[in-house]
Amino acid sequence: MTKALLSLPMHRPKGITAIAALFVVAAGYLWTVAAVILITPGAISLMAGKQFMYGLELAGPYMILLFGAGYALVGFGLFRLHTWARWLAMLVMVISVASLVPKISMAELGVPVLIYGLQIALRVAVAWYLAQAPAVIDGFAQE
Repeated sequence: MTKALLSLPMHRPKGITAIAALFVVAAGYLWTVAAVILITPGAISLMAGKQFMYGLELAGPYMILLFGAGYALVGFGLFRLHTWARWLAMLVMVISVASLVPKISMAELGVPVLIYGLQIALRVAVAWYLAQAPAVIDGFAQE
């Protein structure tokens, strides 16, 4: 009976696959930024990773590598349908929304408010999808 359960293929929702891929792409971006900074100091700014580091980008290239590893771990965990990765992805979304609140409140009316508002809406939608979608809950229940 146990062998039969292990041989069943995982039915991963397409949304989870897309979110996992975005986490892995973010990890690759952060690793590339860190590699460039370590190989040629001063070639690019530490602020290149600010979209993914939420205030810790000035801690240096090793912190950028560490964040990249975190994003890769969450992406791999989501791809393998681990519940801990789902919760960490939701936590990242909450932190990212919290980091956008000061930006949208200080932005000038017009395009900046629209851009920040869309970013917040997209991240809230991803967090809501991870928390509430029946397909996601069923997919992670197979773990």
